[in-house]
Amino acid sequence: MSELRSLPHTALLLLAALAASTAFGAVKVGVSDWTGWVAWYVAQDQGYFRKYGADVKLVWFANYSDSIAALSTGQLDANSQTWSDTLGPLAKGLPLKVVLVNDNSAGNDALMVGPKIRGFADLRGHKVALEQYSISHFVLYTALTRNGLSAKDVQVINLSAGDAAAAFISGSVDAAVVWNPWISQIEKSGTGRPLFTSREMPGLIPDLLVAQTQAVQDHRKDFIAMIRAWFDTEAFIRTQPERAVAIMSKVVGLSPDQYRVFLPGTHFFDATANLEAFDPKSPRSLAQVAPTIGAFLLSNKLIEAVPDAARAVDGTLLQAAVAAPPSQATSPRRQ
Repeated sequence: MSELRSLPHTALLLLAALAASTAFGAVKVGVSDWTGWVAWYVAQDQGYFRKYGADVKLVWFANYSDSIAALSTGQLDANSQTWSDTLGPLAKGLPLKVVLVNDNSAGNDALMVGPKIRGFADLRGHKVALEQYSISHFVLYTALTRNGLSAKDVQVINLSAGDAAAAFISGSVDAAVVWNPWISQIEKSGTGRPLFTSREMPGLIPDLLVAQTQAVQDHRKDFIAMIRAWFDTEAFIRTQPERAVAIMSKVVGLSPDQYRVFLPGTHFFDATANLEAFDPKSPRSLAQVAPTIGAFLLSNKLIEAVPDAARAVDGTLLQAAVAAPPSQATSPRRQ
């Protein structure tokens, strides 16, 4: 404090102004190309942020990993990221809070196999193309573990999802773990079928809104309003899917026909599903599934220890959003 006291009065005012702008400016939220996160642009388009008084600035990241780094280094107040990609920063001691579950992957990630692979026993010794250490790798890990195999029984070929799909379609590999739209492309090509999908691992691939602990304290009302806006967004996607697809497809530069394939494999979470996910006693809650995800990260030496995930799950904003009275605002306006 002695350093602050020695500063000129004008400098103190400048510091105070900077602190105020940090604390009370728009909440910067990172968003990247996953259906459950692109959905935030539906909230923006339909005026749901304004409806509930959420001062939010969506920040687009073409590269998902860049958004994780931006949150970890304090360039964002919150980010759209998976539970598995949040456990790593938590293990390093970063002060983060999970405040909302946007969705669970429910078929949009799949282990695709060719005609030579009739069952899991046939996978032994075969090459499996996927993005190493990604959700795709976790899907493979889960599928193998549940069917009496281990990572040592297959040869992982590290390729991007698009390249993995291309390698599979060309016959260079007999299996690949990819997500849509590559699942759909493989099926349309007639070269493969899903042997295992994320639908078979409910609760294990949650897509989240993760915030800096300080940001939660500084922008609590905005986050509560943002969660309420999400509930309207989920309802809009569920009841008006074609309008939602038209909005979301523009964000990622696809046609509505190309983007429509993403919706069936995404389980968007409403208030009830969120309450279950934040209930530590629920078998599919964030706290309960964390050890399974942590085991995968540990097995690949991505973390040194599984963090106490329950401490990072802040359900108080969700409770406040659910308990809030109905908005008195008129029909939402386009922002």
